Amino acid sequence: MSWLLHLYETYEANLDRVGVIEKKKYNEQEYTLLPISHTTQTAHIEVLVTEEGEFHFATVVDKSDASTLIPCTEDSASRAGSKVAPYPLHDKLSYAAGDYTAYGGEVKKEDPFSAYIQQLGDWASSPYAHPKVQSIYTYVRKGCLIQDLVRSNILAVDTNNKLIGKWDKKYTDLYREKPAIFSVLAGEQESAFVRFTVYSPQQQLAKVWKDQAVYDSFIHYYNDKLGDERLCYVTGNQLPATSKHANKIRNAADKAKLISANDTSGFTYRGRFNDSAEVASISYDVSQKAHNALKWLIQRQGKIIDQRVFLVWTNDAQEIPAPEEDTLAVLRRRPLVQQRKSVTSDVLASELAKALGGYKNELASSRSHVNLLILDSATTGRMAVLYYRHMEQQQYFEKLIQWHSTCAWLHRYRKDEDGNYVAFYGAPATQDIAYAAYGSRVNDKVVKGLMERLLPCIVDGRAIPTDIVNSAFHRASNPVSMDKWEWEKTLSITCALLNKKEGYPVALDKEQDDRSYLFGRLLAVADVLERRALGSDEARSSNAIRYMNSFSQHPERTWKTIQASLQPYQARLGSKGYYLSGLIDDIASRFKFDDFNNKPLTGKYLLGFYSQRHDLFQKKDKQEQVEEAVE
Repeated sequence: MSWLLHLYETYEANLDRVGVIEKKKYNEQEYTLLPISHTTQTAHIEVLVTEEGEFHFATVVDKSDASTLIPCTEDSASRAGSKVAPYPLHDKLSYAAGDYTAYGGEVKKEDPFSAYIQQLGDWASSPYAHPKVQSIYTYVRKGCLIQDLVRSNILAVDTNNKLIGKWDKKYTDLYREKPAIFSVLAGEQESAFVRFTVYSPQQQLAKVWKDQAVYDSFIHYYNDKLGDERLCYVTGNQLPATSKHANKIRNAADKAKLISANDTSGFTYRGRFNDSAEVASISYDVSQKAHNALKWLIQRQGKIIDQRVFLVWTNDAQEIPAPEEDTLAVLRRRPLVQQRKSVTSDVLASELAKALGGYKNELASSRSHVNLLILDSATTGRMAVLYYRHMEQQQYFEKLIQWHSTCAWLHRYRKDEDGNYVAFYGAPATQDIAYAAYGSRVNDKVVKGLMERLLPCIVDGRAIPTDIVNSAFHRASNPVSMDKWEWEKTLSITCALLNKKEGYPVALDKEQDDRSYLFGRLLAVADVLERRALGSDEARSSNAIRYMNSFSQHPERTWKTIQASLQPYQARLGSKGYYLSGLIDDIASRFKFDDFNNKPLTGKYLLGFYSQRHDLFQKKDKQEQVEEAVE
């Protein structure tokens, strides 16, 4: 229950944001922290009525503006199939239109409109009624909604004055253009959802679904109708309980629930309990606030991959770095670390401490806690909490610093806002680790599984699973199987994973005598030597790169082939290749006699390869700068 309690506390700490419309930065999509007893629906038709309850105007709602905040009851929030459970104000045509059957609609046992108008009338006549609700009720009870929509050319009818199901070319004789309603509907016109608002010529009224006073009106009205009080297992207080909990957690079409006990056939309780209340009793207020806070946080800052939700938040809802982000994202509010040989784990840890100190200052309390949550559903109707942690913010930030400064390497695959590649030293994002280990075309199910497995490595300091490191190692050792950019990205990420275990710096360690590290250095020099001899116009891979996979398995035998292939390139470079040829001799001389064999190489050879190549590239850059200065 702790995750429910912390979500409830998050809602209580953000009451000033309830009903306030916010927009996502990257797609301008609107979202809000829902009031209790409210949910969201995708509207297709918007109907404006006058304050006197007369039809004024109607429009087809654009998909970008379709998400609508509506009041709901416990029954309507979880209605399914043929069950009649009307929403209190906005609803589908089959509920809100009194002339639904006159236009071809079929009604089974209970009449949806009768249930809808009775419930709306009860609200409109209650002490908590709002004038806008009364205006809408006055209009809807006339039972002419579809008639008015047909006259306004919103809905389309056939020659028998019945609603057209799905659009067909045979109706072009009746309508010159395809009616707009069919562009926003996935099904038939009968499934259209209608939202109401009130028009006034004297003043600009707020839309009903954005009016805080209307929210409060229904909340007060519905609170009087809640059930008996029971002990709430979350707060420990005696409050009106509920057995029906919210869905639509990840999006408006999500049917999965985190809490559900609707199977009374004997399999749910296994003979231990008589009903769900004996298992756990949760108050309506806590259930509503916790679920609404969860929906809001997911829309605001959650990461969703193949319907699996990765979420990190604090109770005051301040933005903090998520564990799956790379170092560049964590440092986005501070100047980037200068990329040079002197960049070390200690320097990076210092930069991270400064950046995270800025996040701490923005938190409302120094005692704030950090919550980490992973959700997913195995079936359409059930969702589970796969991972949950509640940590002190200081401990969380310390774990982040440790991860980003130890699983670190120099990367060049990220782009800035202008689309230019930028280099950064630090940890890769967990999603990029998945692509490095399994390829850029890997199934999202594999990606989300790997991200879940890596989370304890970040927040608990556990070792990275061996199979992930090995998979990345084998892909990085096979550059001919992928494009150059993908291999370079895979290589640097693999080096970061290996560095987490080995603790090697990016800067070349010339005193290191590990055989795998030395073999990696040899391969890097061979690659750079051939590349310089070929020139920038030649795009083909060097022999060192082409033989890299074989080299990792049989280094002594493969090196003989690579070195033999270098002779023409050494001759082409002439005196310009003396340094690189001498470097090969220097590295080879550091081998112990028994280490120069065909035993497969460990991951350290990739660290040696990257560091040696990085060192040679830096020397070339400095040499070119000197030559330009002389000229």
